[in-house]
Amino acid sequence: MYFVTFTVHQWVDVFSRKQYIEILIDSLKFCQTKKGSKIYAWVVMSNHVHLILRSDDNKLSDIIRDFKKYTSTKIVKAIQENKKENRRSWLLWLLKK
Repeated sequence: MYFVTFTVHQWVDVFSRKQYIEILIDSLKFCQTKKGSKIYAWVVMSNHVHLILRSDDNKLSDIIRDFKKYTSTKIVKAIQENKKENRRSWLLWLLKK
């Protein structure tokens, strides 16, 4: 069992928006159902995530790698497409640095 923390690049407060939290949670659910991760506890803060998890089926480092890549791509795409996101230009600029 491991305690892991993921921070948003540049510590940007991406998870202050419900839409982006939902992407994160959907990705976690996918890892549970399709990749065999077991998540015992989690908390989403405005700019980082804490998890207590393990995997018996797959290598945890592979699951985390895929989770981070997929989730970050989906969130950046959601920011680009969110016409109501008043911080869109700033967020995209900062996340690309």
